[in-house]
Amino acid sequence: MDLFDLSDKTAVITGSSRGIGRAIAEQMALAGANVVISSRKAGPCEEVAAGIVKAGGSAVSIPCNVGDKVQLQALIEDTRKHFGKVDILVCNAAVNPYYGPLLGVSDEAYDKTMSSNVRSNLWLMQLVLPEMAERKDGVVMIISSIAGLRGSPMLGVYAISKAADLQLCRNLAVEWGQHNIRVNCIVPGLVKTDFARALWEDPVVLEQAVAQAPLKRIGEPVDIAGAAVFLASNAGRFVTGQAIVVDGGVTIAGRL
Repeated sequence: MDLFDLSDKTAVITGSSRGIGRAIAEQMALAGANVVISSRKAGPCEEVAAGIVKAGGSAVSIPCNVGDKVQLQALIEDTRKHFGKVDILVCNAAVNPYYGPLLGVSDEAYDKTMSSNVRSNLWLMQLVLPEMAERKDGVVMIISSIAGLRGSPMLGVYAISKAADLQLCRNLAVEWGQHNIRVNCIVPGLVKTDFARALWEDPVVLEQAVAQAPLKRIGEPVDIAGAAVFLASNAGRFVTGQAIVVDGGVTIAGRL
């Protein structure tokens, strides 16, 4: 058994035109998977898919706004037209429209955060889990955040959404495990992506993050991709309902 081989598997990765999602798509393609590149804008998706194909991999671009249920349905339907099935679902797309104390968040910002970061993941699972159950095989993962494990003075709404993803994972792992479907969360710390640019480009925040991390650096997107390939492959076939923290040790490095 090749523990990390994803040959003949099809992976749908949301938010995969850049950052963590792109790294996951590229590494899954290297492991042999057909990958679906998806985010809101078609151009960046097509660029990433073309790069994977040029490198010898299998990829298609299917743009989608995860906040739109009709577009999510089209994403899965088009994936089936291209590759016949969905074996691996990676819910990576997320938003953070509000930065500040919880009491200051508008209804609109709160609803957008919870819809994009939690409800869209449930919608996608409703679309793919029955198909996976018929084959008695499937892998789902949600990219959460260490914000969902800790309190935050300025990221409270985002943190709530990411904590909800952790529980969504646990519940679905219990409900669908009998069908040989594994559902897990990857929980990154601070990673050098465009999404987190405001944090790692702030010298004070970056210095604090590095100081707190036993590995003395922040993450790179490929650091998260390794965990995703593990969970998607036979190497992770006995892992379900878990929150795999990939943060350089930040959450375990308490100061006395």
